Amino acid sequence: MTVDLKKLDTERRNPRTMHIDTLSTLDMVKVVNTEDHRCAEAVEKVLPQVAQAIDIIYEKIRNGGRLFYVGAGTSGRLGVLDAAECPPTYGVDPGLVVGLIAGGPPAFLKAVEGAEDSAELGKNDLTANQFSEQDALVGIAASGRTPYVIGAMDYARSLGAPVIALTCCHDSEMSRHADITIDPVPGPEVITGSSRMKSGTCQKLVLNMLSTCVMIKMGKVYGNLMVDVQATNQKLVRRAISIVCEATGENEEKAKAALDRCGFSCKTAIVMLLLNLDASAAKAALDAADGRIAQITGRR
Repeated sequence: MTVDLKKLDTERRNPRTMHIDTLSTLDMVKVVNTEDHRCAEAVEKVLPQVAQAIDIIYEKIRNGGRLFYVGAGTSGRLGVLDAAECPPTYGVDPGLVVGLIAGGPPAFLKAVEGAEDSAELGKNDLTANQFSEQDALVGIAASGRTPYVIGAMDYARSLGAPVIALTCCHDSEMSRHADITIDPVPGPEVITGSSRMKSGTCQKLVLNMLSTCVMIKMGKVYGNLMVDVQATNQKLVRRAISIVCEATGENEEKAKAALDRCGFSCKTAIVMLLLNLDASAAKAALDAADGRIAQITGRR
């Protein structure tokens, strides 16, 4: 796939940073910071597409499917990172959100040369993970043209699965292989072609929205509290206690006691304390409400 790089938004030279190499350190970081402000503005313009993608992903997961992120380089690493953070934050199975990077796990730490140029490898990585029409795919590439990602997208579409493109170039090649395109364009990078900068920031902002809002819709959040957090270390134990206190208004002693009685499930402990139920009754109420505390308590 031959592309004139000068035509890509991510590869154009930034006229505002032409002399950044001559600036003082403070002025340098001011320029970078000013450019970074463009990221949130770019994402704001594509919020309708982000919301549409969230609804589609949620429906797939609600019906037993999974979310796959596929990318190369920085884009792949951001997808893997977002996937890795879902289980401890929201208590979901590690296989629910899957991050695939061209070159496999070693590529997360060190570039695997040429891996991103293989469309077949993108397809193969999906088949190795039993990707099916029940799942949803988000292809991530700042330039919108990575063969590895496009290969995965084409395979997913051939199965009838929904395909979302996340890129930082308008009218990209990937947009022609997707059902929904999310394309925040923050303009040329501070350092020409260094798409780990503004493009990476835009991608991270969108990925935060996709996974967070899907988890909210799944009942993993009560108010703005992450009530399915897994207390796997001392910091998270403290967070779990704090969450129960915030949600119920009880003190730490009562929150800790309730957590101890229900296997340290924040959700269960909250329902126990709010409705004065034992652990088994609280768990049953949660099961009946599909895990949504607000549905049990009637909070609007």
